[in-house]
Amino acid sequence: MNDRNYVSNAVCVKCGAVHEAKPDLTTCEKCGGILDIRYDYDRIRSDTDPAKIQARSDRSMWRYREFLPVRGDSLEDPANGQGSKTALLPKLRVGWSPFYRADRLAREIGLETLYIKDDGINPTASLKDRASAMAVVKASEAGATTIACSSTGNAASSLAGNAAAAGFETYIFVPERAPKGKVAQLMMFGAHVISVQGTYEDTFRLSAEAIDQYGWYNRNAAINPYLMEGKKTVSFEIAEQLNWKMTDYVAVSVGDGCTIAGVWKGFKDLFAAGFIDRLPRLISVQAQGCCPLNRAIAEGTDWRPMEENTIADSIAVGVPRNPDKALNAIRESNGVVVNVSDEEILAAMRLLGRTSGVFAEPAGAAATAGVKKAVGTGLIPQDASVVTIVTGSGLKDVANAMKAAGDPLLLPPDLKRLEQALSAQGLV
Repeated sequence: MNDRNYVSNAVCVKCGAVHEAKPDLTTCEKCGGILDIRYDYDRIRSDTDPAKIQARSDRSMWRYREFLPVRGDSLEDPANGQGSKTALLPKLRVGWSPFYRADRLAREIGLETLYIKDDGINPTASLKDRASAMAVVKASEAGATTIACSSTGNAASSLAGNAAAAGFETYIFVPERAPKGKVAQLMMFGAHVISVQGTYEDTFRLSAEAIDQYGWYNRNAAINPYLMEGKKTVSFEIAEQLNWKMTDYVAVSVGDGCTIAGVWKGFKDLFAAGFIDRLPRLISVQAQGCCPLNRAIAEGTDWRPMEENTIADSIAVGVPRNPDKALNAIRESNGVVVNVSDEEILAAMRLLGRTSGVFAEPAGAAATAGVKKAVGTGLIPQDASVVTIVTGSGLKDVANAMKAAGDPLLLPPDLKRLEQALSAQGLV
């Protein structure tokens, strides 16, 4: 492969202005809108196909090199002895996360066919590693030495980890309410952490001002269009793990809208290149206490800010930064919107663990809670096939995991006391 990629250009989703896809690309120069990376699908079709991808030894997000906006010489497979001396690939293995057929969970939900895509197995335990791995490569191409972002937690820890492995300095802005487990990751990875006394909106604003002030590379997913290109690789993996035969629905937990937009972009890329013959419908799941995008879809109105009132911190975004792409994705896919309570999220955490052995943080379990509710309320039929994406590990938020799981039995080392306790609970 040469040192070029398959990118055609970048197009503004608001005004349609076309831009050259430079490494330091951010928003539209004409209207400030979010940009969308476009590819030469005819050239992709001529150079590769599903069988060639399946034969690759690289078990990471980079196996889909033709669909990614990265120089070809940085994506040669080092396992085959063809890696470039100047290769920009991050040091951490990101992607190719487990994909399970969840028959027990499906039966309890009342669904015929259900799969779990567990992205909590990524290096820093969330789907956000896909975007951060892309940020590291693009920052390298842009000649940057420092990367910054704002985050409720997962994007922050993923950037800090991936950047540390690649030798970048990072400045991370998090709202004060970010779970301690996520902040601990940041500190362990050597990031400069700024805990902001305010909302996610306040945090984002301060990070944007600081990035402009100091010229850091911008990892904020709603500003940098390349990050969605990293996130979309979860869709590529889902399609390949399904042998390119898509399910009826794919469920995604939604905060600022970047992940669901990326999921949809991935499926559209595969469809445009002829790798899949149909597109799934999306199930957009938000917390009842913070659902500005789902509310806009349900009411047929413009989105309006909301308070960030949910335990699912990763999707607690009252002012979403990628509303246009997210709303377009839901509408284009003829998607379903579902809002779930914190109690339903906690129940889904228990259900995922008990039936499937998957440990999800609240936001990671929200999509599954949404699927259960959608089946129960008749929004999707029981004979549908569904993929639910778990976006983050339960180890990210142990406090809420314990709230979901409850307390263990606390007993002295006495067999009779154990028998009494087990009998009282109807276990023996």
